[in-house]
Amino acid sequence: MVNLKKYNEVLKLFVVFLTFFFIISCSNKVLHLTKVEAKQIAITEKENQVTEIENFIKPYREHINSDLDSVLAYCPETLDKKAKNWQSTIGNMMSDVILRRGDLVFKARENKNIDICLLNHGGIRNILPKGNVTARNAFQIMPFENTMVVIALKGQQILEIVNYLITEKKPHPLSGLTFTIDRDNKPQNIFVQAKPLDIDKIYYVGTNDYLSNGGDNMNFFKKGIATYDLDYKLRNILIDYFKETDTIKSFQDNRIIVE
Repeated sequence: MVNLKKYNEVLKLFVVFLTFFFIISCSNKVLHLTKVEAKQIAITEKENQVTEIENFIKPYREHINSDLDSVLAYCPETLDKKAKNWQSTIGNMMSDVILRRGDLVFKARENKNIDICLLNHGGIRNILPKGNVTARNAFQIMPFENTMVVIALKGQQILEIVNYLITEKKPHPLSGLTFTIDRDNKPQNIFVQAKPLDIDKIYYVGTNDYLSNGGDNMNFFKKGIATYDLDYKLRNILIDYFKETDTIKSFQDNRIIVE
């Protein structure tokens, strides 16, 4: 005769086992990436494929080229990076334009004015040739996505900027700040917006986001007491200037005088 008690106990254990197995099998599994495989798929030069690709791309390319090559202004002389009296024609044009147009945005947002614009010589990647000026020229001059940033600096940091420029001996684009380098290689007659430098005053300096973080060893920007990102690409500032200007101008004045 079958022992029902023992049978029931075995049945209970079997049910518990099945329940446990079901729970384990239904739990979330953690997957780990163990291998990545890739292969290159070449675009063959079959006649029908080349034609299809070209027909697909052509309208987009023509639209972009039309936008880039539309004449916006005229440049009466080639502006380049060649140094003359610690300045360059294209550097002066850019720093003046960026200070002026950036100041419009800064004034509207913060009710403050930009005093100085300082950029880096190496950030200028092309000339502005004599003749018609297009948006393509702006992309060639500034192919990067840098935006304009305004840093609030004390007068002491403005003095650091002057000493940096003297040490660097490069025609970094500069606007709003003038000074003289004496025979001992020391700065004299430092003026901001035609007024003598005040060590205790707060000045607002426009630059790009790369330099604002200390790029090109411009560490004085990291000492700023406030930072304002205008979210305005320097390249777009140039394009907007070209659109509103009939003839491009660059002033070769006495921003830095060497005795």
